[in-house]
This record gives sequence, structure tokens and C-alpha cells, in this order.
Amino acid sequence: MTVHVCSLISGEPQTIPVGGYHVVRFPFGTGESYDAHGMHQMIQPDEYQITNWRTDDRAGLIWPSVSGWGVLTGIVYWEHGSYTELHDRFERDPLGLSTGSDTTATDHRVRTSGVQCFTKQHQMFVHPGTPIAFKVGHNSARAERIYLAEFKLAIHPTQEGA
Repeated sequence: MTVHVCSLISGEPQTIPVGGYHVVRFPFGTGESYDAHGMHQMIQPDEYQITNWRTDDRAGLIWPSVSGWGVLTGIVYWEHGSYTELHDRFERDPLGLSTGSDTTATDHRVRTSGVQCFTKQHQMFVHPGTPIAFKVGHNSARAERIYLAEFKLAIHPTQEGA
């Protein structure tokens, strides 16, 4: 069976607002991105069309192309800021478009003395029609920025019913 892969990258700074977790957004078809199975498209499976990836949270969604065992990877580099704690997680249906929000692999990290660069990996079952996002947050009293982000999904197809 073919492994279905979607690999997204954004090297453009993104502002992360105060409070909660926020979807990391990714451009379409540029840089290192790879999407041979159509899991990150400007026209979404429900026919919604993204016109600006920088402002539309749907630009952070990966829509699994098949059911299977998904291996998720998230990478985030934070600019220097006034935060003392950084947060990240993966979330099924973060915008309430299908099955309802379901978060997993939540991490809270204290600031370190060096650059704030984090990589995370998680595995879970994924299904077409239920999008997945990589979300980040911080505890600063002001908006902060990330300057590099990656989000990857590799789906190992399984038998129906999984």
C-alpha cells in the first residue's frame, strides 16, 4: 500500500495572538511543501475556496486523503518574546467543520536560554472528511511571532473500519 504524504512548510513570520491555541497557516504549493495526494488545497473538500492563506485558518488544515494510521510531525521556531511558556498541539477538526474538535499531543514548555525551536511527533487514526491542524500558543500579554513552521502527515492506509 502507498503511504500518503502531505508535507507543509512556512518560512514567513506569523503573528500568534494572545490567549488559547491558534492554527498555524501554510502557503499552497511553494517551498519545500509536498502534496501529491491533494490534502492541502486552496479549494477544500467542502468546496470552500481559500483566497488568502495568511489570514484564513483553513490554510492550516490537512484533509486526510484516505483512512489510516497517521504519523504527524510539527515543527515551530519562535521569535524572541516576552512569553515564559509556549504551547502546541495537534487537533482534529479545529474549526468545527465535521466531527467536532478533538485535541491530542498537547505540550506546554517553559522558555529556555537559547532559541525556542520545537519538534513534536504523534500518531493516531485519521479519516477523510476530518481535517487536522497544528496549533500553537503562548502566555505573553501581547501577540508573539513564529518565524518557521512545518506540519507533516504520513498516512499508512489500514483496512476499513479502523
